[in-house]
Amino acid sequence: MLLDGGTTALEVARAVRERRLTILPLALQAAQELAGAPRVRLVLPGGEVRHGEMNFVGPLTETSIKALRFDTAVIGCCGLSAEHGLTAHDLPEVAIKQAAIASARRVVVACDSGKFTRTAFGAVCGLDRLDVVVTDENIPRDQHDALTAAGVAVRTVPASVPVT
Repeated sequence: MLLDGGTTALEVARAVRERRLTILPLALQAAQELAGAPRVRLVLPGGEVRHGEMNFVGPLTETSIKALRFDTAVIGCCGLSAEHGLTAHDLPEVAIKQAAIASARRVVVACDSGKFTRTAFGAVCGLDRLDVVVTDENIPRDQHDALTAAGVAVRTVPASVPVT
């Protein structure tokens, strides 16, 4: 599994740390969370670490991702809509997300429902490349319907469960 950076990905890391998985996290926080998990095989991508969220970015990270194949990529986002697809603010992270999506058999987007009201500067991909969206129960009905019409499975969790 490839695990994107961000706060939602950190929550995913916490949720899967007891499973038997090989995981390539794209953030130092998720790597640290998974480092002590006895059943997780942890693989790091290398590359530059971006300040703030501590995500791996740059050509070394991108090359590492492109050299591997993943059953599942869990991707976060800054914006998601039927009209604009998956978007992100940070352009170096856009390239990393695109490489991750291209290397994965299945793409799961994890985001809070507030992301459906935003469109970020960088276009990552269209809905046609997404398999599942996990979000909270406050997803706007029109966006839910547009995602399912595009063939994307939508899974909702109670709003009290962190998915930001």
